[in-house]
Amino acid sequence: MVSLTGDASDRRYYRIVPKPDGAPFVLAVYAAPFKHDDLPFVNTAALFAALPVPVPQILGHADDVGVLALEDLGDVTLQAHLGSTSPARHSALYREAVSFVDIIQRRGRELENKKYVAYTVAFDVEKLTWEMDFFVKHFLEAYRGIAITPAERDLLRREFGTIVQELANEPRVLCHRDYHSRNLMLHDDRLFIIDFQDARLGPDTYDLSSLLRDSYVDLPWSVVDDLIAYFLALQGRSGEEEEYRARFDLMALQRNLKALGTFGYQTTSRGNPVYIQYIPRTLNYVRENLRRYTRFDRLGQVLSGYLVELK
Repeated sequence: MVSLTGDASDRRYYRIVPKPDGAPFVLAVYAAPFKHDDLPFVNTAALFAALPVPVPQILGHADDVGVLALEDLGDVTLQAHLGSTSPARHSALYREAVSFVDIIQRRGRELENKKYVAYTVAFDVEKLTWEMDFFVKHFLEAYRGIAITPAERDLLRREFGTIVQELANEPRVLCHRDYHSRNLMLHDDRLFIIDFQDARLGPDTYDLSSLLRDSYVDLPWSVVDDLIAYFLALQGRSGEEEEYRARFDLMALQRNLKALGTFGYQTTSRGNPVYIQYIPRTLNYVRENLRRYTRFDRLGQVLSGYLVELK
């Protein structure tokens, strides 16, 4: 049995290699017993398989001890693979990942049914506001040790409130919810999607901004522009690039601020410093978007007063 690097949850993962020559599989160990059919992971795996997009097979379960047996997809994430592949293969993998977003959205509309938990939750005002508060609490205050004045806190709430309201009012599509290079695995020369149990409804920019403004990978603006154009072409929406890009950047700003909150939380509350290395890239994304649009001038002024990286 080999312990595997897990995600930011309280689940633990182990690779089992049966002897003498059995096929390896992965055990996902939950913090408590569960009822198999009630697990969001199981429910959403069935939905994603029906779309279809490639996800790991569920091989078995032991509800009383909180264990799922899963297909072993190996250890190579898209993030890990990018440094060892050619530019042409790099481009092909990202186009494949973008095509999955298109499938999730288009087929997700066709398969919408409340029997799937993903259709019962959404990025609404309450959820998006919670994420902005999470950034303030766990990144600004806990990780950076910033004392925020009442006046500045009110200003942040107003600015974040405008962003949240705009995003919450967009038409909703099915979203993976955490779609980035660490949740895409390369196995048998194919991409597979993992960590999808929190899928929900949200803006059509959500998954694409998660992938293309990813805290774990640098993608040049030109590549981002090309992949946005590719996505819109798949959806039959060529010509919408300018309008979509403005909404994409708004979504990316919110996603990156939430990511900073997660990195701060993992470091200060969970004692897990591995995410510190991804903070500079994420702050760079935030700075680029704050500077790109005059609508963010007041927000940028306040945040740059706290964070020298945003000046």
